[in-house]
Amino acid sequence: MLEYARRAEALAPDAMIAMPPSAARSLDDYREYFRALARSTARPIFIQTSGGAKDLAPTVELIVELAREHPHLAYVKEESAPLVERMKAELKQRPPLKGVFGASYADGWLYEMRLGLDGVMTGMAMYADLMARMWELHERGDADRLRDAYSKFLLMRNINESIPGADLYVMQKRGIFKTTTARTGGTAGWKPKPLSLSADAIAEIEFRFTALQPYLRRGT
Repeated sequence: MLEYARRAEALAPDAMIAMPPSAARSLDDYREYFRALARSTARPIFIQTSGGAKDLAPTVELIVELAREHPHLAYVKEESAPLVERMKAELKQRPPLKGVFGASYADGWLYEMRLGLDGVMTGMAMYADLMARMWELHERGDADRLRDAYSKFLLMRNINESIPGADLYVMQKRGIFKTTTARTGGTAGWKPKPLSLSADAIAEIEFRFTALQPYLRRGT
């Protein structure tokens, strides 16, 4: 972790993010891990609550403790159950916490916005303009249009479950990637896997995507 942190520091990022170590055996291991990261940089640091040891999420109390010790270690990407209860508890701790963010592919973002979260950190790069638009509607208090935009976004999240690879198709459609080929195999050896979608699957993706048009950047 410290090696990665030193490399990141040399690139002068706006912030850093780290998940707990998967090899940890206790919350004390998490505590020392994040203390070491905090000592290695003065940049804002996000604690991602998932990805650590099995069945051991960093507690809200630990996150608050670390934020008090290191004021730049005061940002949370919350992904652990019970999700909403943890988010509410973290929101009550501002300060010392400075930012509480959702994730989970923005599946719960509408509720999270209304709870008062600071944003969402998610893998929805293919809908970056939609994410920005929803946040704008939220800040303007345009609840009806926000609800409409979010419901149409959920149509796309739903279709990725029933048509695996739909997100890759949209990535290519919107010019983010030139190909939909993915890597598979992991430690057994990476192998390219082209995406193959039937005509009816593509038609369904396009049908749902059309509903997003009022909320997307023009020309995309």
